Amino acid sequence: MSAEPFAELAAALRERVAVIADRELYASDPAGHLAKLKAASARIDAASAALPKPVPGDLAHYLHGSSFQKALAWLEARGHAA
Repeated sequence: MSAEPFAELAAALRERVAVIADRELYASDPAGHLAKLKAASARIDAASAALPKPVPGDLAHYLHGSSFQKALAWLEARGHAA
C-alpha cells in the first residue's frame, strides 16, 4: 500500500487545522478565512477520494463523520503522516 495518498490526506488535514487556528485571519477577513477553509475541505475531499480502496474501516468512519482530528491521529499512529 503506497503511503503517498495517506501522506497527502494527512497534509490536507493539517492544513485545515491550521486554517481553523488562524484566529487573526478570521478576525480581520472572515470571508477570506471561509474561502481558505473551503479550499482546505476540498483538498481533504480530493485526498480522500484518491485513497486506495477499500479505505480502512476506522479511517473511513472518521472521514465520513468529519472527525478530522481523529482521522489525522489515525494516520499519524500508522506512520502515514510524514
